[in-house]
Amino acid sequence: MAHAHTLGAERFQFADLRTLLAKASPRRSGDELAGVAAANARERVAAQLALADLPLKTFLNEAVVPYEHDEVTRLIVDTHAATAFAPIAHLTVGGLRDALLADAVEPAQIAPGLTPEMAAAVTKLCRVQDLLLIARRCEVVTQFRGTLGLRGHLATRLQPNHPTDDEAGIAASLLDGLLMGAGDAVIGINPATDNLPQVMRLVRMLDAVIAHHEIPTQSCVLTHVTTTLEAINRGAPVDLVFQSIAGTEGANRGFGVSLALLAEAQQAALALSRGGRQVMYFETGQGSALSSGAHHGCDQQTLECRAYAVARRFEPLLVNSVVGFIGPEYLFDGKQILRAGLEDHCAAKLLGLPMGVDVCFTNHAEADVDDLDSLLTLLCTAGCNYIMGVPGSDDIMLGYQSTSFHDALAMRRLLGLRPAPEFEAWLQRMGVFEPGGAPRLADALPERFAALLAQA
Repeated sequence: MAHAHTLGAERFQFADLRTLLAKASPRRSGDELAGVAAANARERVAAQLALADLPLKTFLNEAVVPYEHDEVTRLIVDTHAATAFAPIAHLTVGGLRDALLADAVEPAQIAPGLTPEMAAAVTKLCRVQDLLLIARRCEVVTQFRGTLGLRGHLATRLQPNHPTDDEAGIAASLLDGLLMGAGDAVIGINPATDNLPQVMRLVRMLDAVIAHHEIPTQSCVLTHVTTTLEAINRGAPVDLVFQSIAGTEGANRGFGVSLALLAEAQQAALALSRGGRQVMYFETGQGSALSSGAHHGCDQQTLECRAYAVARRFEPLLVNSVVGFIGPEYLFDGKQILRAGLEDHCAAKLLGLPMGVDVCFTNHAEADVDDLDSLLTLLCTAGCNYIMGVPGSDDIMLGYQSTSFHDALAMRRLLGLRPAPEFEAWLQRMGVFEPGGAPRLADALPERFAALLAQA
């Protein structure tokens, strides 16, 4: 179905919904690489104006990726909640944006009725402040051993990666993070190799630390889902199943996964009964479908939002966009990374996901620490569920720049945010935090932690 808009004396034609969404997307290098971006600012504005007037019902009748050829599209269409959509069925995209900003609709109530393409469309029309205001209204709470996503709280993933998976090196980073209040979202290691014995060793090590110190958190070794499944089959104490996901069947095939495989892994983790029902941890990132040649002519933000439909299907404990990790081919500089991170967070929250963001960039991107600080502060203002905690903000195994343990402390202090309630109580009980939430500064380690390095 063609769409058009007249801007001044010039009339712009957009062949279909996929094209309209792509042309309306704020500028980013990945869309230009794919050849789907607006040719200039005038075309982009015309597309945004046309998108603003588009009825939301259009998204239920026009797929950006064909239903017959894509299981993600089938998931989106077949699970759409008509009852939740009914209160906003009369609105246009622009009307939904206005209603969200005016507090005229409750995000949690309409979330099951929103398709990913609707959420993407709304964010394309938003200024930065709009993305913050809308996202801040969306409280998405999840639970495993602790409670994540409560308003007024900021959790962290403690990320003690090591280039050789050395246990002493991991233990040093782990201790460093715990002493600065990191780790309530998850203690998650990216293994240096996707090797089953190595993965099982890391899983058991993290489980032993959590059990010995009675830490109200969960662990995850971020290996491929098939490796985690095999580890479960061999008796490994797996808390969370991790997998990177994307917004098309072809892109997920590039990751070596399907909806059926993810469902199998979810059931295997649930059968262990180690925590609550939310046992999945997903990571996403704009550009993944393009990098695998499976973007179907769509813009990368729309496909990123479709990945959230995959995540939503499995009721995850954690989801995060690794926003600057794929590289400058997809998000060229700090400005594009900032905009993408805020879009990802806002759209995912609108869809009902417990969204965090890895505020990061690769070393060859046109970005720096000031850009990270800006995005980090805006995300925390918007109610981001969690961020990463990397020693010194430099992940020496993955080779990229992210946020540090100190960054989380700064955001909590600046914005009056707290760790997850159970984790904060543990920090105080262990002598790491003072009553009231401030870290305790001392020359000696708290007694319960003094032996952690020796145990490695």
